[in-house]
Amino acid sequence: MARSIAHDYGDKRQAILRTAARLFADEGYGRASMSLVAQSCGISKANIYHYYPSKDALLFDILESHLRELRDRIVGLQFVSDDPREQLREIITEVLLTYQGADAEHDVMLSAMQALPDDKQAVLHGYQKEVTAAGRNRLAAICPADVGNDRAKLWALTMSIFGMLNWHYKWSSAADEAQRREYADLISDMVIGGVGNL
Repeated sequence: MARSIAHDYGDKRQAILRTAARLFADEGYGRASMSLVAQSCGISKANIYHYYPSKDALLFDILESHLRELRDRIVGLQFVSDDPREQLREIITEVLLTYQGADAEHDVMLSAMQALPDDKQAVLHGYQKEVTAAGRNRLAAICPADVGNDRAKLWALTMSIFGMLNWHYKWSSAADEAQRREYADLISDMVIGGVGNL
């Protein structure tokens, strides 16, 4: 007879994800064992395997949840303006707001994704490509034609923007929503003003 799922299974799973993300970020994915995850969660080692059959499965769930939320928020944006400049500003802002409170998950994404099998990495890279494509498409619309049509230059510009967003947590982890919006405007003004001079 199959084991029944507890009514609070989802809540416990979310608690495990958050605790494991913090542990993987602090200790490093390679050094953090499933026993240590269980201990940090206040449950038995046997119980952790009731939720995740392996450390790789746990890592994938942390990153899949994190990147899927980001993708859903960016791809699902209902833009206020038809102007690609303002749409780019909204994308930049939404990325920073999505990252708020998710420093551990973001750190693990940057440091441990390569530990996953190729097929799992492909899923995660797919989410990332959808997010960066949203920014790239708006950039292409506001750049001079020779830049917008140059795939290498457009890729470099796109990744420069996302580089600034991805590493923001390292120097401003405690930034609240207002500070994130202010930083988003700073980046947006710099990018929108700069690409016109390329």
